[in-house]
Amino acid sequence: MPHTSFSVNGRQYVHQGTPVVVICIDGSEPAYHELAIAAGRMPWLKEIVASKGTSWEAHCAIPTLTNPNNMSIATGRPPAVHGICGNYILDPATGEEVLMNDPKFLRVPTVFAAAAAAGLSVAVVTAKDKLRRLLATGITQPGLDPAGSGELVEPSNKGICFSAEKADTATVAENGVGNVLELVGMELPGVYSAELSEFVLAAGVKLLREQAPDIMYLTLTDYIQHKNAPGTEVANDFYAMIDSYASQLDALGAVVVITADHGMSPKHHEDGTPRVIYLEEEVNRVLGVSGETPDGGSRVILPITDPYTVHHGALGSFANVYLPQGADRDAVLRALRGRDGISYADTSENAAELFAMPLDRMGDITVLSDKDTALGRYAAWHDLGNLEVPLRSHGGLGELAIPFFVNRVLGAPEDTASSGPNGEQAVLHNYDAYWVATSHVAANVAASV
Repeated sequence: MPHTSFSVNGRQYVHQGTPVVVICIDGSEPAYHELAIAAGRMPWLKEIVASKGTSWEAHCAIPTLTNPNNMSIATGRPPAVHGICGNYILDPATGEEVLMNDPKFLRVPTVFAAAAAAGLSVAVVTAKDKLRRLLATGITQPGLDPAGSGELVEPSNKGICFSAEKADTATVAENGVGNVLELVGMELPGVYSAELSEFVLAAGVKLLREQAPDIMYLTLTDYIQHKNAPGTEVANDFYAMIDSYASQLDALGAVVVITADHGMSPKHHEDGTPRVIYLEEEVNRVLGVSGETPDGGSRVILPITDPYTVHHGALGSFANVYLPQGADRDAVLRALRGRDGISYADTSENAAELFAMPLDRMGDITVLSDKDTALGRYAAWHDLGNLEVPLRSHGGLGELAIPFFVNRVLGAPEDTASSGPNGEQAVLHNYDAYWVATSHVAANVAASV
C-alpha cells in the first residue's frame, strides 16, 4: 500500500495506507476496562491485551479535562502548544469568562487538517457539539494553515466532521455528510445518555465500511463514568458496547487505537455528599475580604465548566486563581499548601512549565485538589440540585493515568516516555495516538519485513 507522509506541529506522520481509527473514551480510568474484562464483558479487548495487540500505561495532558485533551490528541501536542487549556477560561483579551470552544483559541493546526492537506480522507465524529467546532477546523471549516503560515485557510480537501448531539442537522455543506440518522440507523440520542457515545461508534463503523476514510477520530462522552463506578453493571454494559464496536472496526482492517482524555475519581464523603473546597471563599479569607463576589476579592476559574454540568456541577480538580492587584500571592500560596485536600498550589509560572500549559491563560495561581476532593468557587455559584448520584469528577493528578491500546503488536516507543509531577511513569501520552497509529506502526511493519 502507498505511504503518505506529512508533518505538523514538529512531528512527522507516515500513513501506511491502512485506515487509522482512534477512539477516545471520555473519563476512562483504567479500572473500567480492567473490571469489565474480568467480568467477561470485553472479549475483544481481552484478546488484544493477551496476544493480538499492545497495551501501554499512558498519561493524559493536564488539566485532565475534555477539551484540552481532545485537542492534544488532535494536534499531537500538549496545551502549551495548541493553547486549549480548559473547557472554560478567563479570556485575557476581553476579561470575560467564556467557553473555550471557539476555534479562535486554537493556536496550531490539527493532525486532521494536515492529513487532509496531504490528500488523505478524514472523518471525525464527536459525542458533544462543543468539541465539533474545534475539531472541524481544517476539515469542514477554515483552519490554521497546515503549512505553518499562521493564516486561516479553507480546507483544500474537505472531510467529515459532525456530532452525535446534533446529527439530525448535519449537512454536506457544513459537516461533509448529510442524512446522518439514516446513515447510522439510530434515532437522535439524548445528550445525557450512553446512546450518545454508542451513536459515535455506530457512525464510525458505518463510515469505515461505506466510505473507508484514511483517518478517523471517534470521541465519546463521560456521562456514564460520572455516574457509575468501575465494575458496576451499568459501567460494564457500556464497556461491552465499546468492545463490540471496536471489534467491528478491527474486523474491517483498521489500525485501532483506544485511549482516553482523562480518568475519573469519586469526590464525595461516605454519606454521598460532595467533598468540596470552595476555593474562592478560601482565598478571599486569606485576603481579608468577604461576600460572594466582594470588591477586592479573587476570581477563581474552574476550567471543567461547560454547558453540560448536570453530572458534575462544574466541580473539578483544577483551578486557576486570579488575584486582585497588590495581593500577597505568597501568603495565599502558604495557606493553600497547608490545606487538606489540595495536592498542588504554586505560581502559574511554575505550573505552566511543569504541566506544559499556556501561561497567558492561567491566572496568578494554579491549584489542583487531590484524588478524593473537588474544587469549587463559592457554594452559591454551583447548582448541585441535579446531582443524582455521589459526585465523580476529574481535572487533577488523580485522573492522570489512562489506558492506551493498539490492535497491533508493537515495540514500545523510545522517545515518548512520561514522568508525572509525583514520579508517575508511563510509556506515552494520549496525544501520541496518531503518531503511534501511523509512523510507529509503519516503522514496526518495516522492521518485521
